[in-house]
Amino acid sequence: MSGIATGLWIFALLMGLLALRVPIGVAMFTMGSLGYAWLSGSFTPLLSVWKNVGYARLSNYDLIVIPMFLLMGQFATHGGLSAALFRFVAAFMGHLKGGIAMASIGACAGFGAICGSSLATAATMGQVALPELRRYGYSGALATGALAAGGTLGIMIPPSVPLVIYAILTQESIGKLFMAAVLPGLIAMLGYMIVVKIIVTLRPEAGPAGPRVPWPERLKALAQVLPVLGVFAVVIIGIYGGWANPTEAAAIGAAACGVLAVATGGMRVKGIVDSALGTAQATAMIFLVLLGADMLNTALALSQMPVELAAWVKDSGLHPMVVMVAILVIYILLGCVMDSLAMILLTIPIFYPMVMGLEFHGLGATDKSIWFGILALMVVEIGLVHPPVGMNVFIINRLAKDVPLVETFKGVMPFLASDLLRIVLLLAFPALSLVLVHSVGG
Repeated sequence: MSGIATGLWIFALLMGLLALRVPIGVAMFTMGSLGYAWLSGSFTPLLSVWKNVGYARLSNYDLIVIPMFLLMGQFATHGGLSAALFRFVAAFMGHLKGGIAMASIGACAGFGAICGSSLATAATMGQVALPELRRYGYSGALATGALAAGGTLGIMIPPSVPLVIYAILTQESIGKLFMAAVLPGLIAMLGYMIVVKIIVTLRPEAGPAGPRVPWPERLKALAQVLPVLGVFAVVIIGIYGGWANPTEAAAIGAAACGVLAVATGGMRVKGIVDSALGTAQATAMIFLVLLGADMLNTALALSQMPVELAAWVKDSGLHPMVVMVAILVIYILLGCVMDSLAMILLTIPIFYPMVMGLEFHGLGATDKSIWFGILALMVVEIGLVHPPVGMNVFIINRLAKDVPLVETFKGVMPFLASDLLRIVLLLAFPALSLVLVHSVGG
C-alpha cells in the first residue's frame, strides 16, 4: 500500500472517531499510535516513540510562550481591560450610524492584541458590547454578527496562539509571523467596519447612531487605554526588535497585564485565581492536542505520505495557484468539524511541504512560508464563523438569548464576504503580509 493510501486510511478512521465525538487530541493520538504500530509491524517500537514524543514536546522551551499569552488574555478578561477598550472606541465612533457595532469590532481588535484567542475575544467583548448594542436598538442579526466576526480578530491580530503553533511546526520566526499578521489584521478590522457601514446605509434602522461624546471624555477614554496599547507595543516590538525572545516578551506582557488589571480594572484575588485556573485548563487542552498531533504526524512521516503527496503535486502540472486555492477550500471544509488549533496541527505537516515545493509570485522560501502562514490563519479564522459549526457564533448566540441562531448566522454572512475578498487580495498581493516584515526588518 502506498504512503498516500495509508495516510488516507488513517485520516478516514480519524474522521470516524471525530464523528463519534472523541476529543480531537485523543483521536489523533489513537490513530497515530495504531498507524505507527501497523506500519512498523509491532507495538514494541511504539513504546519508544511514546516516550520520545512526550518528552520532546513537553520539554520544548519555546512552548512556554503559549501559557504566557493565555495568561495575558486571562488577566485582560478578568481585569476589565476589555471594557476600557470598548469605551475608548465607542467614544470616537458611537455617534455614527452603526458606530456602536464598529466600536465593538475595533474593541475586538484591541483586545486581540493582548489576548491571542478568538473564543476568549468573542466571549469577553460579547459581554461588554452586547448590552450597549441592544440598548441603542441594533438589530439582532447585526449585533451578534458583528461580534461573532469581530471575535475572529483575536487570532488575526498578534499575539496569536495558532501563529505560535505554526511557527514551531515550520521552524519559522514567531516575530516575523506576528509582524506579517499586523497589516492583514488591520485590513480585516476595516473590512468588517465597511460591512457595517454598508448594512446601515441600506437599512438605517439596523444600526441607529448613539450620542456624541464630548472631547474631554474622549481624551479620558484614550488615557485609560494607552497602557493596554503599550503592552501590545512592548510585546511585538520586543520580539521583532530582538531585545527579548518570544517567551520573555510574553512573560513581560502577562506581568504588565496583571499589574494593569489590578491597578485599573479592579481585579482581586478571585480574579487572579480564576485567571490561573483558566490558563492551566486551556494550556492542558492545547498540549493534549499537540501530543496527539505529534503522534499522528510521526505515523504519517513513517508512511511517507507528506513526501509522496508533495512530489505528486509538484509533478502533476497543476498551476500553483490552483493547488493553493484547493488547500484553502479544504481548510474551509475542515472548519465545519474541528477547531482552528486542530486544523493547524493536522494539516500543516501535509500542506507545508506541498506549498514550499511550488513557485508563487517569485517568493523566496522564507517569504513563502510567512505568506502561507498568514493565509492559513485567515482561512482557519473563517471556520470560527461559518455554518454549520462556527464556534464564535454559538458563543455570541448563547449571550444573546433573545436572538435566534439562524439570525446570527444570517448576520455573519456579509462579514464572510469581506473575509473572502481579503483572502483574494492576499493571494494576489503577498506584499500585504510581507511589507512590514521587510520594512521593519530592513
